[in-house]
Amino acid sequence: MELVEDIVIVGAGIAGLTTALGLHRLGIRSLVLESHDSLRITGFALATWTNAWKALDAVGIAEPLRQQHNRLPGVMIFSTISGLPTAERPFSATGTQRDHEVRCVQRKILMETLVKELPRGNIKFSSKVVLIEQSGDLKLIHLSDGSILKAKVLLGCDGVNSVVAKWLGLKAPTFVGRFAVRGFVYYENGHGFEPKFFQFVGEGIRSGVVACNDKTMYWFATFSTSMSSQEMEENPAKVKQFVLSKLEKVADNFKAVIHDTELENLSLAPLRFRHPWDILWGRMSKSNVCVADDAFHPTTPDIGQGGCAALEDGVILARCLGEAMRDKQGIRSEEYKRIEMGLKNYAKERRWRAFELISTAYMVGYIQTSDGKIMSFLRDKVLGGFFAKHQLRLANKGYP
Repeated sequence: MELVEDIVIVGAGIAGLTTALGLHRLGIRSLVLESHDSLRITGFALATWTNAWKALDAVGIAEPLRQQHNRLPGVMIFSTISGLPTAERPFSATGTQRDHEVRCVQRKILMETLVKELPRGNIKFSSKVVLIEQSGDLKLIHLSDGSILKAKVLLGCDGVNSVVAKWLGLKAPTFVGRFAVRGFVYYENGHGFEPKFFQFVGEGIRSGVVACNDKTMYWFATFSTSMSSQEMEENPAKVKQFVLSKLEKVADNFKAVIHDTELENLSLAPLRFRHPWDILWGRMSKSNVCVADDAFHPTTPDIGQGGCAALEDGVILARCLGEAMRDKQGIRSEEYKRIEMGLKNYAKERRWRAFELISTAYMVGYIQTSDGKIMSFLRDKVLGGFFAKHQLRLANKGYP
């Protein structure tokens, strides 16, 4: 059976749903294909910086999210070697600087809010794409259940193992040699932490603890280890203990958050990224096909811009495609030319932004998780404040 759709989006992640909602706001229907049987909320929460809130405002869902998540006034960085603070930076306006809006948003709430704003039937679950073929100007999308979709536009928001990116000829993302563990804890009577972003670096680990709201705490850690992915997946308690051993000098109240995390509330993943030169010279769009988010620019989480960049992608992709498809009149071949140009404009607009985010995140992660006395001195005495400042600068770029 063959069904015809104007726009097919592969992947119901942050970028896929934001793109669909952005198109919906412009009066353009799309169909989102999700290989899982429900929404994916792996990772539990994400830092949302100023650029993310601009994107959320653009698609009209920022206010309900603001009401459910505390605004963070600043970031405080600690050394895991000494346990002492090494840098602190407020997010409020100082001098010539403007206010930054930073919150830790629960992924489940974000995803459900996006879905709630979409028309019923916009998402098709249990729809795994296994093959993409050309049929004139259309794309034939073969699903694992044997059904075939014909699409005028195909957008790949399907993650690091993107089948759409593979069709475009992009190289597979590279493992950076580090892993990430994420967790959350719900405290019925409140957690008692200040609404700040607390980070801990050194001893080969980068970790953080942050409040989403008055009752929910989120934490993360990235590190190198001799344990394999399979060993970590089979022994989450061992991973939890490993992280705690690296945070030995950190204050007990922070370590308690990790102690209190139930094993089912842990998420483990190897960290992968696309080489910056592949971003500059790779093909991110071709005729009526393009990619976004991790299918385009998978990056390490070291500057907290992964989810923010996905939101940026979704808004800008919807805008570029919406402009191309706004004119319903005219010759069909001219419409395809407009679509191709719209996707090229999107890829051009996002290419250097993606290059900067990937390069910066990799270098920050490398420096913050490196060992050695010289590197530790530079990180604690010089680079901590610089990284915090640069992080805010990046958050003021992207979606205008």
